[in-house]
Order: sequence, then C-alpha cells, then structure tokens
Amino acid sequence: MSKFQLNRRSLLQNSAAGILGLSAAGIAKSAFASDLTVGIVYVGPRDDFGWNQAHAVAAAALKEVPGVTVVEEESVPETIAVQKSMESMINLDGAKMIFATSFGYYKPFVLDAAAKYPDVEFRHAAPLWTDADPKNAGSYFGYLDQAHYVDGVAAGLSTTTNKLGFVAAKPIGTVLRNINSFLLGARKVNPDATVQVIFTGEWSMPVREAEAANALVEAGCDVLTCHVDGPKVVIETAEARGIKCCGHNASQAPLAPNGFITGAEYKWETIYKNFAADLAAGTVLPNFTGGGFDVDFVRSTPYGAGASEAAIAAADAARADVTAGKPIFTGPINKQDGTPLLAAGANLDNYEPSLDQTDFLVEGVIGSIT
Repeated sequence: MSKFQLNRRSLLQNSAAGILGLSAAGIAKSAFASDLTVGIVYVGPRDDFGWNQAHAVAAAALKEVPGVTVVEEESVPETIAVQKSMESMINLDGAKMIFATSFGYYKPFVLDAAAKYPDVEFRHAAPLWTDADPKNAGSYFGYLDQAHYVDGVAAGLSTTTNKLGFVAAKPIGTVLRNINSFLLGARKVNPDATVQVIFTGEWSMPVREAEAANALVEAGCDVLTCHVDGPKVVIETAEARGIKCCGHNASQAPLAPNGFITGAEYKWETIYKNFAADLAAGTVLPNFTGGGFDVDFVRSTPYGAGASEAAIAAADAARADVTAGKPIFTGPINKQDGTPLLAAGANLDNYEPSLDQTDFLVEGVIGSIT
C-alpha cells in the first residue's frame, strides 16, 4: 500500500473542510484578486451525455466566476497529442492551471508536462497522484459509487423481474466498485435483486454497448444502468425496449422521457471553483482532493417518469444516510465466489482506501471479470 493510500483519509478531510468553508461570495472575491486562465482537455466530445459532458458542465460554471478565463479542447486522444494541447494552452493562452480529464492522460503526459512547466498547476481526474510525482501535479475525484448505491435502491424498487442490467467498460477498481454499490443498494430494499453485468472492453464503443444492452434486456433485465464514457446508447436502448434506466456521469434524463428513474452524476464544478479560488488567492493546492455527497462532489439526477413514489422515498433516505456517513458496505457481504468480504456487523467506511483497488464482484452480481 502506498503512502498516498495511507494518507487518503486525512486528505479527504482536509479537502472537505476547505470546500465547506468556501462560500460563493468567497469564490468570486478570490477570483477578482488575480485573473486566471484555466485549460481543460477532453478525450471526447463535450456533448456526449456522459464523462466529457460532466466536465463541460463544470467548465461552463467556472466561466461564470469573475476573473477566470477557460480554454477548452475536445476529442484529444490519450497520446502525445494531449501533451501538445496542454503546452499550447500554456504558451499561447497563458494557462496557469490545466485540468486533464481522461484516465490515460496522466502517465506520462501530465507528469512530463508538470516537470517541464513547474509554475503551472496540473490536476487530473482520477486518484493516481503519488508522493513521487511532481508537486505541481495532482488528482481530483468524485466517489460516484455513492450515487450508484442510491440508484440501486431506486432500481431495486422499480424492477418487476428482480433482474437489473449493468453495461460496463472495463473491470478496473472504480468500475467494479460502482457495480458492487449498485447491487448493495438494490438488495437493501429488494433481497431478491440481481445485477447482470456485461463488459464491453472499451470506454467508448457504441456498437458493443448497444449489443450488451439488448442482450441484457433479452435476459430479462428490466432496469439498465452503465459505466461507460457516453451512456447515450445504453439509455436510448432501454427506452426503445420499453424498460427503465438509471444514468451515469451526467444527466441522460432527456434521452428517456418514459423510463428514466435517476442517475449518478459527478459535480466537478465544486472542485473546479475551489481550485480556481485557491489559486487566485495564492493558497497552496492539495495534491489530492476527493469526496462524495458530503462535500458536494457527486449528485443524483432529478427523478424522471420512471421513478415511483416508493423508489423516490427510499432513494432520498439512502442518499441522506450516505451523506451523513452511513457505510454502504455493511456485512454480512460475500464476494461473488462465496468467500466472506464482511462479517455481520462489520463495515467499510465509504472512503476506505482499499475500495479504490476493488478487484472482485459481490454475491448477487452475475458476470465475470476475467
């Protein structure tokens, strides 16, 4: 376990305290003190109804802060192209802070750029920073499994087949954590619920996403959700097949006017505004900041027509519990292979560092990570 992991709890607490103590007026006042240009790089289109759109929504909010200029570039691949884009923002636009928003941007591109431009702050949207990395680099992250747990609660009360479907990109820790939390939410209110998962192998592969969504419907799943960059195809497929759905990354409510229940969204604008205010005020930025509902880093999409009164009430209560710190992972919980994860009465804190390295599915999830 790295030193980064050991210190995660204190880092989370420190970032939470800073954000909770920063008022909207404080953001504006700090930003007025010094003009600031921020660069944001996206791996896909800003209107993808998913990962990139969630960041673009935050960029739009940041543009409203007095004294802040935002420059953006979309559809930048995870190659040397991203380093060139970042350098252009620095050299041509005068950017003093760069948000690199895709997982594959970090190594080596953000690290190399941070070493080359020590007076520029680089922050990357995944918990990858370590003490060995440049001090003008860092990570920021929203723990979206908290919102997926709430989705699961709503989904568990929305299914008639007790079969929920999950289209996932890759079996990495963050994805597996979201799947497990979704299942735990569903089983909190519906012990008979199962979650069947299909991995597409890619972050963005619309054809495979459509195939997976249709296969899950054919298998009897009557509520779908996902963890892919752009959930548009999965949500539209669910709507076309006449079943319900829960969203991921950003709001997909307009895509499913009949079946949308709710969704798990990042609220990156909280982090972006906080960083901009700190930088303008001359405050040293944290190398890692992260959190969930409790620090307004994630949110649930407003309920759609697919949400029943019972689902809304239960989901609201679950969100309040998680916001107050009630653990999602509360025993007894077994792994998919039947081995114990948590005994009865045991639990894992919602910011338990080991959850970042999740390499298993819990009992009740159908599908293989190999």
